[in-house]
Amino acid sequence: MKRLLILAMFAFTVSCQMKSNDGTEELINLEKDFEQAVVANDAEAIGKFLADDWVIIDPEGSIIDKAHFLGVIKSGALTHEMMESDDMNVRTYGDSAVVTAPTPTKGKFAGQEFTTRERATDVFVKQGGRWQCAFSQLTKFNKK
Repeated sequence: MKRLLILAMFAFTVSCQMKSNDGTEELINLEKDFEQAVVANDAEAIGKFLADDWVIIDPEGSIIDKAHFLGVIKSGALTHEMMESDDMNVRTYGDSAVVTAPTPTKGKFAGQEFTTRERATDVFVKQGGRWQCAFSQLTKFNKK
């Protein structure tokens, strides 16, 4: 019985260590920092989160590259006053990770106000010891 208890405690300890070392907390914090940069409309800060070849597929299916996306933010054509991901799901695969979350946003694009609720999917890769977003996709949904 004592041996079984020791083995169970060891397995629990290893499990907790694995969960704390898989990058989940780091990626959640990274997503929150990214949201803050977006709400600040800070193209330079946003760019630091994105891999050089990052692209995003918007809810209409358009593919937008990093340079174009950051240019629209720098120009002021796209601004955000709110972006708040919740219920983040993080799955890590070594030096790759997928983060999904419902993400309500509010802002302006080309002078038109918008409010959306999208499911955001971000694919991260760890390069040079740090996570960078390599791909994003947004899907609109109306579910509360």
